[in-house]
Amino acid sequence: MTTTTMPATPEPSASSFPLEFGLNTFGDVTADAHGTPLSHAQTIRNLVEHGVAAERVGIDFFGIGEHHTDDMPLSAADTVLAAIAARTENIRLGSAVTVLSSDDPVRVFQRYSTLNAISNGRAEVILGRGSSIDSFPLFGFDLADYQDLFEEKTNLFSQLVDGGAVTWSGRTRSALVDQDVVPHLESPLPTWIGVGGSPESVVRAARYGFSLMLAVIGGPAERFAPYSRLFAQALAQFGHAPKPIGLHSPGHVAATDQRARDEF
Repeated sequence: MTTTTMPATPEPSASSFPLEFGLNTFGDVTADAHGTPLSHAQTIRNLVEHGVAAERVGIDFFGIGEHHTDDMPLSAADTVLAAIAARTENIRLGSAVTVLSSDDPVRVFQRYSTLNAISNGRAEVILGRGSSIDSFPLFGFDLADYQDLFEEKTNLFSQLVDGGAVTWSGRTRSALVDQDVVPHLESPLPTWIGVGGSPESVVRAARYGFSLMLAVIGGPAERFAPYSRLFAQALAQFGHAPKPIGLHSPGHVAATDQRARDEF
């Protein structure tokens, strides 16, 4: 389990963003009391209960990361989030992250606009290139296109969340001409770009007017401070209002602080 400190949905000025606290998980397979690994199915059922419990204790956001491996079988995060949405009322729910490079932007939009409808506007999506590459061969994408895939698909996704008919063309998928994509959003879909340490990615998030999620996977968090300043400057240069900045950091949750330290 990892923690995500994030402000609320965009407000008029940077100083007005309240500090909020979220949890996200890659859905790691855990073990029973005898050390036997749980099944993928039980892992997913447990994850739904984790999301419900997160709301009960007042967590602001619960996110699920996309992975396609035996030890992290969360390949359909939006489905799990929909199950959590049906049993909760307030907690915001999102991906952490969706590997957009190996997915289709139209289908990602459709899945999360559907989740937004089910949850009465509590859905969010964090887009990323992926710190692991297991999805690329699975879905038939060439790692040589790593950069182009994310750039083009982010461009298309930005048009989809803006609403209205979409006309788009690129190299990595078929073109769209005056295409209506359903379901339409009833309320805005907050969209973030997950950044693991690339200034170019920070500027990309600002260019599209998305929020910034700093993914601290390792090393000191302090080294990410310049990226927050770069993001604010880039937003201003692109003519966008201030946007939230989130900080993702690894962590471990247990019944007490001491037990969490010991287990970790």
